[in-house]
Amino acid sequence: MIITSKSNPQIKEVAKLYDKKYRRINGLYLVEGTKPVDECVAAGGDIRQVICTEKFAARYKNPLVVSDDVFGAISFEKAPQGVIAVVKIPQTVLKPPQNSCILLDRLQDPGNLGTIIRTANAAGFDEIYMINCTDPYSPKAVRASMSGIFFATVYQAEREEVLSALDGCPIICADMQGENIFGFNPPEKYCLCIGNEGSGIDEFIKNKADYKLKIPMRKTCESLNAAVSAGIAMYALKERNLK
Repeated sequence: MIITSKSNPQIKEVAKLYDKKYRRINGLYLVEGTKPVDECVAAGGDIRQVICTEKFAARYKNPLVVSDDVFGAISFEKAPQGVIAVVKIPQTVLKPPQNSCILLDRLQDPGNLGTIIRTANAAGFDEIYMINCTDPYSPKAVRASMSGIFFATVYQAEREEVLSALDGCPIICADMQGENIFGFNPPEKYCLCIGNEGSGIDEFIKNKADYKLKIPMRKTCESLNAAVSAGIAMYALKERNLK
């Protein structure tokens, strides 16, 4: 059976997941595209439902098959591929990091957030702590993470709770007044903190930092994009491990 009505109750429930409120209520998020959905499956993601066009009906077990018109109405992409998965948001209990980790302070751009998650996955940072950030499970953040979200352990909590969990793990803050990151010898385990796109790292967190490091830049450049800064810092700190 192919669903051809945009007002179908099941389709309406899927469409609600574009809203952060309903993602939180239902504990579900959306993954779109054949490659991301396949990578979610490979990563052991808890997929609750696959919605697809007839073209992909034989590819998945018990999919919800819809017409191209209906799929286009619920797709986040400009050029829909024809596959969306409804995935359970992992339930995590805040705890201290097992290895070096990332702390994101009030990031508001989902593209930046997703890109940082993508880079963290590539560089080997599996645990990501977030304080008042944009939703990492929004469609834009998930897409920008390029499947990195499937491999990250994400903790979202209030500042005091996160800092308590990080107690004993040296915090490294990105700061233009700090030491040159390329000459820095990091401790065996640490937490790299990246701040808000406009205001940077909260002063309270910065004052708690064990180290402050800067990415050297020409005088003609005032600052770098948060995701770019995070990527450079991650690889600079992980250089010894990645050789």
